[in-house]
Amino acid sequence: MTSSPFTAFLPELVLLCGAFVVFVITLGESRVRQVRAAALITSLATIVACLVCLGQDATLFSGAYRVDQFSQVLKLVFACGFTLILLLSGNLDDIREDIKPEYFLFLTLSVTGLVMLVSCVDIITLVIALEVSAFPLYFLVAMRREREGQKSQMESAIKYIMFGVAANGVMFFGMSYLFGLTGTTSLTELLPRLQPLVHSPMAIAGLALTFCGLYYKLAVFPFHFWTPDVYQGASNETAGLIASLPKVGAVAVLIRFVSLATPDNHTVAFMLAILATCSMFYGNLIALMQKDFKRLLGFSGIAHAGYALIGFVALDQFGYTAALYYIIGYLLMVLACFVVICKVSRDGTNVAIEDLAGLHKRSPLLALTLIVGVFALAGIPPFVGFMGKLSLLSAALNKGHIFLVIIAVINAAIAVYYYLCVVREAVFRDPGERPPIHLDWATRALCVLLIAGILALGVAPARVLSTLSSSIAHLNEPAPSAAALVNATR
Repeated sequence: MTSSPFTAFLPELVLLCGAFVVFVITLGESRVRQVRAAALITSLATIVACLVCLGQDATLFSGAYRVDQFSQVLKLVFACGFTLILLLSGNLDDIREDIKPEYFLFLTLSVTGLVMLVSCVDIITLVIALEVSAFPLYFLVAMRREREGQKSQMESAIKYIMFGVAANGVMFFGMSYLFGLTGTTSLTELLPRLQPLVHSPMAIAGLALTFCGLYYKLAVFPFHFWTPDVYQGASNETAGLIASLPKVGAVAVLIRFVSLATPDNHTVAFMLAILATCSMFYGNLIALMQKDFKRLLGFSGIAHAGYALIGFVALDQFGYTAALYYIIGYLLMVLACFVVICKVSRDGTNVAIEDLAGLHKRSPLLALTLIVGVFALAGIPPFVGFMGKLSLLSAALNKGHIFLVIIAVINAAIAVYYYLCVVREAVFRDPGERPPIHLDWATRALCVLLIAGILALGVAPARVLSTLSSSIAHLNEPAPSAAALVNATR
């Protein structure tokens, strides 16, 4: 149904007002608790606003910004993810006390950019939303406290910025090709105009270069080089954020682009299949040798980006739905692992896999959270990782990509080994002299929410898949006219 512009834009308005309130509070001193409380209230209010706005449809800012079921569902995902990240970011042990308020400000701004990103249907607004979501993350990486003889956070931040700027530059160059070929910046007009020219070298080059910026956010090979170093150099909470929410945004924008490609476009399908294969093999094989848990999750994330691309290879609604469902499940799976990292870590330091030894005795709830998260990442039933991989492989198999399905199954088998190594340390090793871990109420609530979400999405995925499929089915329908919006506001 159509709606008034104010109502349609309500989640963004709530986030913007919340960011302003957080900014005002940061002007004072020693107000970390107040800032975190304001950010948490903002996230909860955004969830309510997203629920109120579900099912509404509107076009804003002269057609550059579209609110539809697809964007509203993803805004709800971002709002829930924002809340989970705030529950995770409790003590921020590795962030200096004097800049902790600014940490929550940049976190809120980054989520605001991601929420806006999924509604952008114009190249100009898309670029602005990408930058709003990305630049706060660059600052968050650099905010990690310096340790004696260790300044890896600055190296990681510089690497993150340099790769990000380079990827954006390549993406903008590709967008200029697309604009030159079609004469418009609107995605709803640009991609249909591109269809007659899609097999030309310039169109292929423009699309490939444009996708580079999104591949960078998703950590797809060969745009992955920043991933393990940034995970390792950033604080544990920041790495958890970078590993989760931006990937959902990248998949959403990719769907907006790729969904307008014809199902028989073998050039796009072949390119995506090559990238998926390289990402899976590279991420899983390098992860076998990792000793640092965050670095292992970094290489694992590259492999999971490859899994997500399998859905795009199908070039149909079923494949896009499977990719989006998988990346939403990945958000919960990887956050479950980062909860354990943040709580096992001593004073915010990185966690080696051997530091998980005896976790089942030190904190049974954390051990259960880790087991559920790792088993889900490995694709073991009945968790969401299994249903996600099954959906992706079914979509690819329906389109005849048998070789790609075989490659994905081989990679899933490889990944099981290093995930089981993590479980072995946590369950079958003796804790030695490592002390028990005491959890506060927020961490306990977060663990329960993540376990419940991973199980629910894996055991009963029908409702979620149906909602995502319906939103994607209406993705390319004509936007409501100006007259309809006027009538809706009367």
